[in-house]
Amino acid sequence: MKPGHLASIALAVALLSIFVPARAATIQITMENLVVSPAETSAKVGDTIEWINKDVFAHTATAKNGDFDVMLPPKESATFVLKKAGTVDYYCRYHPNMKATLKVVP
Repeated sequence: MKPGHLASIALAVALLSIFVPARAATIQITMENLVVSPAETSAKVGDTIEWINKDVFAHTATAKNGDFDVMLPPKESATFVLKKAGTVDYYCRYHPNMKATLKVVP
């Protein structure tokens, strides 16, 4: 391979890293023993939140601002893709003491 080819490949890789958007992440949040863990989570618009209910009874992830209301049957999980930036406080409608916060950045 000629020395110029290596530089061309390096440039192509560098340009791809600029123009190809980063993949969205999946962030797991556990509900177990009537506790949301972690209670504070940071994420980006486009990321997926996966709530995992490890309890033997149902929970919800209900945003106080109305952005989402996710049902979590016992021993099941559910997901939600974050659509906008902001800080969202949420709770379980069945167990209001279960509270958490999502900080979503653009």
